[in-house]
Amino acid sequence: MAHPIHRITSFRAVGPFTLAVSFTDGTEQRIDFRPVLRGALLGPLRDPAVFDRVVLDPEAGTLVWPNGADFDPATLHDWPQVSEELARRARTWPDPSSRRAS
Repeated sequence: MAHPIHRITSFRAVGPFTLAVSFTDGTEQRIDFRPVLRGALLGPLRDPAVFDRVVLDPEAGTLVWPNGADFDPATLHDWPQVSEELARRARTWPDPSSRRAS
């Protein structure tokens, strides 16, 4: 059984925390990342100045941020099918900014 390998060819900002992402198969997804920007890795992307530093990693064919955050290109390609589940899981990720100093 063949498993398609998705790669991102380009992206552009279309709104706050929202990107239009184009793939090698000619499809495009408009992705609002806000529901999944939680936890230690993705939470810092809630800062627009950090989120807007996204780049396309040409070797991996996906979006990456300077703090090491990224997404599997297949997840981004299939965003309409996976976003609700990913957002549900993200709500369980601890928010490091809410931790008290010990």
